[in-house]
Amino acid sequence: MEILSPAGNPEGLVASILGGCDAVYLSGKSFGARAFAGNFTDQQLEGAINYAHDHGVKVYVTVNTLIKDSEMDDAVSFIRFLSDIGADAVLIQDLGLLKSIHTIDIKKHASTQMGIHSAKGLEWCGRNGLSRAVLNRELTFEEIKEVTRDSPVETEVFVGGALCYCLSGGCLFSSLVGGRSGNRGSCAQPCRKRYAFDGEKSYTMSCADIYGVDWLKRLEEIGVTSAKIEGRMRSQAYAYLATRVYSSANRGLDPEEYANDVELLKTVFNRGYGDGYFAGADKSPVQRIYADNRGQYLGKATFRKRKFSTDQLDVKVGLKDGLTLYNGDEKMGGFKLTSVGNAASPFDLPDGTYDVYRTYDPRIDTVKNLVGEAPKFTGSTERTPMHVPIKTVQRAPVDLPEMSFYVSSIRNLNAVLPHAHRVYYEMCDTLPEAQEICDNAGVEIVTHTPRFAPLEDIEPNGRPLMINTPGQYIPQKGDRIYASQFMNVFNSYHRMPFHQVTLSPELSNEEIRNIANHYPGRLEVMVYGRQELMCTRDPAMHNGTLIDEKAFRFPVYKDSRGLSHILNSSDTMLLPYLKELGRMGVESVGIDVRKRPENIVRKVAEIYANNDLKSKFDLQEMCGGLNYGAYLRGTD
Repeated sequence: MEILSPAGNPEGLVASILGGCDAVYLSGKSFGARAFAGNFTDQQLEGAINYAHDHGVKVYVTVNTLIKDSEMDDAVSFIRFLSDIGADAVLIQDLGLLKSIHTIDIKKHASTQMGIHSAKGLEWCGRNGLSRAVLNRELTFEEIKEVTRDSPVETEVFVGGALCYCLSGGCLFSSLVGGRSGNRGSCAQPCRKRYAFDGEKSYTMSCADIYGVDWLKRLEEIGVTSAKIEGRMRSQAYAYLATRVYSSANRGLDPEEYANDVELLKTVFNRGYGDGYFAGADKSPVQRIYADNRGQYLGKATFRKRKFSTDQLDVKVGLKDGLTLYNGDEKMGGFKLTSVGNAASPFDLPDGTYDVYRTYDPRIDTVKNLVGEAPKFTGSTERTPMHVPIKTVQRAPVDLPEMSFYVSSIRNLNAVLPHAHRVYYEMCDTLPEAQEICDNAGVEIVTHTPRFAPLEDIEPNGRPLMINTPGQYIPQKGDRIYASQFMNVFNSYHRMPFHQVTLSPELSNEEIRNIANHYPGRLEVMVYGRQELMCTRDPAMHNGTLIDEKAFRFPVYKDSRGLSHILNSSDTMLLPYLKELGRMGVESVGIDVRKRPENIVRKVAEIYANNDLKSKFDLQEMCGGLNYGAYLRGTD
């Protein structure tokens, strides 16, 4: 099985190769999902690929952000350049980009951001020119085993490093609250912040890092192609040590032979380690105590007049080890040990018992010296400018778009029905009743599929279907398939034959206008509702309210499949722009009234159906706050 290591910069590349990886993944200066890593210029990329190939290591380049129309030519030109300089594969998320590069001779891998988590998803990859899929990190080992059986494409699984709290590709928390889009490579990491939940303040959404060494052989046995280590924004020492640990385990070495590397790895970067979801979905992957890198936890020590005994610690320490003391969240200070056994802090601190972490081990300097400075990677190949032609379409303007309502109960279905052109109804026990009601009323009802259903076959059964991931797209003659906002349609270049697509809520009005000028199919824009910011499989999350440090309140509800949905603190409300969207030729608007009281649902439906702008402030009073999402500002 391939060991795939991170290379966030030239030093990280050298470190991963010296650590014994089989392949590295890295990024250019744009279109990568880790925009704040050092990354590589074009010339550095060419030199880095040559260097890696000289050492028998493959190079996969991430171009896995969502692409705007205005960026498509540049993105395609970049991928053509990667093909010219011999990159072994490119990782992508954007469906429009996938369509636009089908003639470029380079292997194409589906990024984990694409949401491939089922056997049907792997089949979709095979039909659409992808040779590998990076599977969702939320899958258990047993689910991986099932969905990869007889896979037509290679599979890649994250075995080490950071674990996102939200289903990959579905996080809007950073974008709509923090102003920086994770889907565009600039995540503000809201999951690493502290929240109040259930009356307790903690790092409620901060996942421990995956430590999947013990799962490697089992993953290899079930046919997984590649074991991936996250960490392009971490140090060269981390890249080397993580690679050493995983490559040693992959070769079947006795754990004692690389125990020192494991200890150093847990010192150089550590915010807690765990199995992620490998062992099952019934244990939370969250480490709530802290979200930062504190190094290796050594235990507690009691200080009296600055003095303490290192024998109190659970882990053996050595001279010149760097220790840091914490009292809960408060960092008390750090120092290097000048003695073992009886020791003392060089700074004053109150008598008491503190948590002790090792943040430095002198052996790490040996690693840094071994890696040394990276060669100067250079190249001479220039990008070939590319233009991806796309036609201008003539869309028929409308006075008001059609009204499409997201509902999840019969009561609220009846409240919106007099005003609805269509209804999106979740797959649940009351779906057959809802279908009968809509059929009798002559209103189209669309079955809204689950966000994450690895072992569940989802068939249209002759009825309209709204899908959230490519793997839920099962084309059959006559089927009417709707693409939800979680398909992340960000440009006008994709050509999957959907009946209608809901555009990404991260787009501005001008970006929507541009797509409408070039995309020939039906379009929908979300214009009302508590936008879903995250969807998580964490079993510890449940119905309630998350409260951030600015006292904003984010409702949470858990669905029948065990997924928890974290909603925005206020409703997106684009009522003043309905006519503007109509003039663009947007055929439908989405109004999400799931989990809302019937009186609000009924009022929202009436106001939107009548385009009653005077009632905007009534809505604000009823709902407790409104926002315009990204419509007026766009997304970085």
